[in-house]
Amino acid sequence: MTTGFCFDERTLWHSTGEAVLFLPPGGWVQPAAGGGHAESPETKRRFKNLMDASGLSRKLALESAPPATDEALRRIHPETYLSDFRRLSRGSGGNLGEESPFSHGGFDIATISTGLAIHAMDKVLTGAWQNAYSLSRPPGHHCLPHMSMGFCLLANIPVAIEEMKARHGLAKVAVIDWDVHHGNGTQAIYWDRPDVLTISLHQNACYPTHLGRVAERGEGKGTGANINIPLLPGGGHDSYLAAMDRIVLPALHRFQPELIVVASGLDANPFDPLARMMAHSGTYRAMTQRLMQAADDLCGGKLVMVHEGGYSEAYVPFCGHAIMETLSGEATEVVDPFLDVILLQQPPEEFVALENRRLGDMATAYGLAGAI
Repeated sequence: MTTGFCFDERTLWHSTGEAVLFLPPGGWVQPAAGGGHAESPETKRRFKNLMDASGLSRKLALESAPPATDEALRRIHPETYLSDFRRLSRGSGGNLGEESPFSHGGFDIATISTGLAIHAMDKVLTGAWQNAYSLSRPPGHHCLPHMSMGFCLLANIPVAIEEMKARHGLAKVAVIDWDVHHGNGTQAIYWDRPDVLTISLHQNACYPTHLGRVAERGEGKGTGANINIPLLPGGGHDSYLAAMDRIVLPALHRFQPELIVVASGLDANPFDPLARMMAHSGTYRAMTQRLMQAADDLCGGKLVMVHEGGYSEAYVPFCGHAIMETLSGEATEVVDPFLDVILLQQPPEEFVALENRRLGDMATAYGLAGAI
């Protein structure tokens, strides 16, 4: 079966303006060469370029997609937000919330980003593709219905899910967010809904610092359909796989989704400037394998990944390439040149034991102990 890869060069033309990581230059902050904003197009471009260079791109179904329609966007975002976004986008750009700048034309580019996610889900649900990856930019998992946050301008995954519900009568969807930052936007949108299971694995108290706690379980009919897995800073391969095995996979089997979606941030690696975790390309490969098996068991293999964060231009390509090799079942000659160094820096046994105890406590809190 075919693995799809949704990509459009125009999404790499989204401009976040001049910054140093995320701060505007000025005062004691010296301007950075080449713009300097953490959310640069180069991480995504180099991910795609590595697939081209390795020959992996030729083994995939590469497609662009139409922009998300106003009708699709309005299922999540109020017209007031969309109107303000269009108005600023027709001018010189602006910022509609927190740490989410855009320039002229930003609205049109953001709708392409969302459209790629919609297309990926549609092709998988119709059976044209077995699984898919959408290289969406700008990202979406922090975006709230009424305001942008954390570089995210439209809620790509929720908009796409609601479009799939409208087109295909899709009932139950699970969203696994392994971006290193908490998926607060997706959590907020589905806070009181039982039909979408939201699970966020993230560095504890990283961004947003006040969200992503175990106690945040949802509300009303959605109580229990939101799961947070805050991992200790410095956690690496073992922490992520223990979280998958002890919480994520049991939760998926309990929920029985018809589609599994991954908010695929690649910023939990040791070279990312905005986090402090120690995952590596093998971690992403192993997590992908686990979710592919879960998708096979639960929903006919229907698995879609939508790109989120990841700010190391040097290392994101190797994490993304590992995911795409795994999704497609295609091996290439690419070897992760950073892996030996990262493996020397993995946390000690005492840390792993502590994290395992924490994860066991979380599993118990979520009623998942011994579920699988």
